[in-house]
Amino acid sequence: MAKLSGAERKALPTKSFAETNKRKYPIEDETHAKNALSRVSRSRTPAEKAKVRAAVKKKYPSIGKNEK
Repeated sequence: MAKLSGAERKALPTKSFAETNKRKYPIEDETHAKNALSRVSRSRTPAEKAKVRAAVKKKYPSIGKNEK
């Protein structure tokens, strides 16, 4: 996965994050979206997980189709 520097992350538009109000979980490309799903599934609340999954599904409908 390509790493984001602090400056690159700040330059991303707010809509490139799964949690837009907190600017958490950048999903500007499919690799970052998959990483966001992986990270949120490990340690966040069910509400936060649902929000991130919905944002990823909206932007990249093909991600997670074969996953249960």
